[in-house]
Amino acid sequence: MNKQKRNAYIYATIVALGGFVFGLDAALISGGFKFITSEFNLNEWEVGAIGFGPGLGVLIALPLSAWCSNRYGRKTTLQIIALLYIISAIGSALATSFTTLFAARFLGGLAFSSITLASMYMGEIAPADQRGKLVSMLQINIGIGFSAAYFINYWILQQMSSGAEWVQVIQLNQTGWRWMLGIEIIPAILWFILLFKIPKSPAWLIYKNRIEEAKKALLKVYHAEEIENHVIEMKESVAISNTNRSIGSQLSEIFGKPMRVILIIGLTLAIVQQSTGINAIMTYASTMFEQLGLGTDGAFASAIWLGVIGLLATIFSLVLIDRIGRRPLVIGGLCWIIISLGMCAYGFNQATYTITEESVAKMGNIPEAEKLQVLIGKEYTSDIEFKEAIKEIIGVAAARDNSGSLLKESAHLNILLILLGILSFVAAFNFSIGPIMWVLFSEIFPIHLRGIAIPLFALVSSTVSALVQFFFPWQLSNMGASTIFIFYAAIVCVGLIILYKFLPETKNMTLEEIHSKLQRKSSAS
Repeated sequence: MNKQKRNAYIYATIVALGGFVFGLDAALISGGFKFITSEFNLNEWEVGAIGFGPGLGVLIALPLSAWCSNRYGRKTTLQIIALLYIISAIGSALATSFTTLFAARFLGGLAFSSITLASMYMGEIAPADQRGKLVSMLQINIGIGFSAAYFINYWILQQMSSGAEWVQVIQLNQTGWRWMLGIEIIPAILWFILLFKIPKSPAWLIYKNRIEEAKKALLKVYHAEEIENHVIEMKESVAISNTNRSIGSQLSEIFGKPMRVILIIGLTLAIVQQSTGINAIMTYASTMFEQLGLGTDGAFASAIWLGVIGLLATIFSLVLIDRIGRRPLVIGGLCWIIISLGMCAYGFNQATYTITEESVAKMGNIPEAEKLQVLIGKEYTSDIEFKEAIKEIIGVAAARDNSGSLLKESAHLNILLILLGILSFVAAFNFSIGPIMWVLFSEIFPIHLRGIAIPLFALVSSTVSALVQFFFPWQLSNMGASTIFIFYAAIVCVGLIILYKFLPETKNMTLEEIHSKLQRKSSAS
């Protein structure tokens, strides 16, 4: 490996570490929901708000990050984001109420724009023949972060059960969920320090007319004889915006006819990626697995597989993305997602729930469990009906806090089918639209618009993600798991049809060639 290629991989690895921190932040909370809900006595909407908090934060952060990345550069903005992760992790670990925890999670959401900025930076620093691999590293690191989070949550849960003294050090509360959320502090600090090692984005330096600095930055990842051509191409791309760089003019250009196909592709990718329900599944992983009747320990252990399968699928996608191309992976992956969601919907639809004398005996730790004897022999074909019946007998709080045990002893369903469906869905997402959306976002927008365009479409994606996460606890309690999966699959079907028609192949093309191709496609449509 030559020096330039090695540098490209080093810089991409450092920037992609932000994906690891993001993955930790997004998934660590999944292990704490059960304990946080009990400690702060949260209702469904408050639980949804805790999951929604980061989504709300990123909605505010993305426009600010767009402005900041254009004014101060991608590197400086990433360093600010790393600091926000550190502060958020500290605040989450020390939260004393629903309000303070929501505020800390909201602050973490401000840092979630790291994914947008990281993909932008990596797309600008990476040579064309390596761009797919390097930008996909971001999704790999997200997968590693998710996996690490589920391992950490399960391990801390075991320590809580063992009564280990270090879990009880924080005297604000006698639970270990604070350790789950606080562990993020370490990698966030490491990322902040390493970001000082990366160069400034050459595309941003060209945008700021700092040509000599841009050439020096390019020399780190390109051979000397290639520099001039790249500088010329970037200057030509930026030149069209030199007379008017206002946000309003850039937005008008994005929504103009020459950008029509790019707009359709960007919006569809942004909406469909999060409408799959991936972040609801990953954020509420332990809650979802409790629906299978696995119990709390089983749910935490099973959640680990989500991170592992997602990581392996992302690596497989990384190997194929610059060989097979973006379009086949996206189209094929969406078909795979629809099939997987259908498996989950069918499995939950066939489930029944029955309380027996034996199950009541096993639930002796539940307050007033003997009252459940009035339900012995009654069969429920809906998880919603079953939960409502339980609430009427033992109360909302007891039903909520002991949902894992209740479902474990009463649910009769095809666990293997649903488990395979969920794991297959996670694999399909991470093989296709998960990482490839960010690769495409780093490719389809011209240099002079990407500082606004990428955060704009990421804002759309984050809005959908926030809504999905906010409504998921309510949907689970009022619509049922089967209906939720059918709903997700229907939206993905619509996106599949649109992308099949408009999404072109972009592998091994320079950013300027991609933009030219998409403009011609817009003119022809």
